[in-house]
Amino acid sequence: MHYLSFTISLNYIKTREQRMYSKRQSAKPLGIFTLVMINIIAIDSLRNLPTNAASGYSIISYYLIAAVLFLLPCALITAELAAKYPERGGVYVWVREAFGKPTAFFTIWLQWIYNVVWYPSILVFIATNIAYLIYPQLLSHSNFHIPKLFLITTIALLFLIATSVNSLGMLISGLVSNLSAIIGTLLPMAILIIIGVDFWHHHSSTIPTINHFLPFHGHKNHLALLSIVIFSLMGLEMSAVHAKEVKNPKRDYPLALISSGLIITITLILATLAIIVILPPNKINIISGMANAFHHFFQQAGYSDIFFYLIISMIIFGAFGGMSAWVIGPTKALLVAAEDGLLPKILSKTNRFQAPANILILQFILVMVLSCLFLQFKEITTPYLILSEITAVLALIFYICFFASAIKLSKNIKTNIAATIGIITCIIVIIMSFLPPDDIPTGNIYVYEGLLIGGSLLMVSIPLLIILINKIKRHQH
Repeated sequence: MHYLSFTISLNYIKTREQRMYSKRQSAKPLGIFTLVMINIIAIDSLRNLPTNAASGYSIISYYLIAAVLFLLPCALITAELAAKYPERGGVYVWVREAFGKPTAFFTIWLQWIYNVVWYPSILVFIATNIAYLIYPQLLSHSNFHIPKLFLITTIALLFLIATSVNSLGMLISGLVSNLSAIIGTLLPMAILIIIGVDFWHHHSSTIPTINHFLPFHGHKNHLALLSIVIFSLMGLEMSAVHAKEVKNPKRDYPLALISSGLIITITLILATLAIIVILPPNKINIISGMANAFHHFFQQAGYSDIFFYLIISMIIFGAFGGMSAWVIGPTKALLVAAEDGLLPKILSKTNRFQAPANILILQFILVMVLSCLFLQFKEITTPYLILSEITAVLALIFYICFFASAIKLSKNIKTNIAATIGIITCIIVIIMSFLPPDDIPTGNIYVYEGLLIGGSLLMVSIPLLIILINKIKRHQH
C-alpha cells in the first residue's frame, strides 16, 4: 500500500471525485497501530517458518543474530531518514539525495524486481494451502503432487485480485492489510505457539540442550541459515513510503518501527519453535510445513477437521494480505523514477486513484512469466527455493545501497555504525546465499546454481543497461 502525493496541483484535480479523494488524503490517517500492522503483515510471514524450522533449534540463534545485525540497523536508519525526508518515494528519495538519480533508479529497481521474483513463491504457498483446504488428504501423502494447471491458474487469479485491490487506492488496501495482519498472521501464529507449548508438554520426549540452540549446530553450510532468516526479516523500510501520511512522524514512526521489530522477532522465534516441536525434522516440508504442523496436531489431539479448515483459511488470508501489501509499495517508488525520466514515459501513467497502472500491468505479466518456472520441474520445491534465493540476493544488494545512503546522508555516528554493520552483514550473506542448503533438497546442483547465479546476474544487469542507455541519450542531446 502506498498513499498519494500531496503535490498534485489544483489544476489537475478537476472532477468532483478527485476533489473528494484529495480531501480524504489531507486527514493524514496513519497512526502507530496502522503502521505496526503494515510492518507486521509485510514481514511477519508464516510462509518462511517451515523453511527456517527445517534447520532445527539452532535457527533461533540466527534469528537473534539477524535481529541485531540486520533488523535493528534497518529500524534505526529508516526512522531517521523517514523523518528527515517525509515524502513519497521512500528509499528511492534517500538514495537519490545521497548518490543521484541513476543509483537511486538502480536501487529502487532492485526493490521492485526482488518483489516480482518473490511473488510466484508466495503465490505457490497460498495455492498449495488452498489445495490442502480443498483436499486435506494430500497432507497424508509422503510424495504429494498438486496439479501444475491448478497452481498456475490459482496464481494468476490471486495476483489479479491483489493487483486490482491495490489499484483502488489506500482505503481498500489498508483495510485488507489490517484485517490480514490480525486474522491471517498474528492469530494463527498465536494458535501455533499455544499448540506448540501444549504438544511439547504432552508429547515431546526430547528436551533440547543449550548446544542445540547454538549457531552452526549440526550444519556444514551454517552461514546459509543466516540468509534464510534475514530474508524472513526484510521489509521494515517499506513503510517509509507512508511517512508523509503519518499523524506525528517524528514521534509515531520510530515508535511503530521499534514495536514492529520486537513483535516480529518474538513471534517468528516462538512460531518456528512450535513447528520444530510438533513435527519431526524429516516431516518438515518447506512449502507445506505450516499445514502439516496443524494437521498433525489436530489428528493427535482428536479434534474435528473444522479446526484445520479454519486455520488453513486464516493462513491463506494472511499470506494473501502480506503479498498484497507489497504489490503497490515498490511500484509507487518506481513510479517516481519514471516521473524523473529514468524509465519510458508510458510507465509514469496513473489511474484516477494515482496508482501506477502500467507498472502494475507490467508487474503482472512478469509474475506470470516467472511462475511458468514451476511447470519445468517435477518437484515444485526446487523452483520455489531458487526464486526465494534470487529474491534474497537481489534484496541484499538493495540493502547495501540503502545502508550506504544512510552513511552519506547522516552525520549521526550511531547511524553510521549501524549502516556499516548492515553492509558487512549483507556482503557476507550474499556470498553464503550461493551455497546450497544442507537441509533442503535442491535437485540437480548444476541446474540449481545455474538458475540462481544466472537469474541474479540478469536482474542486476537490466537496470545497469537502462542507466547506460539513458546516459547515451543524454550525450546525444
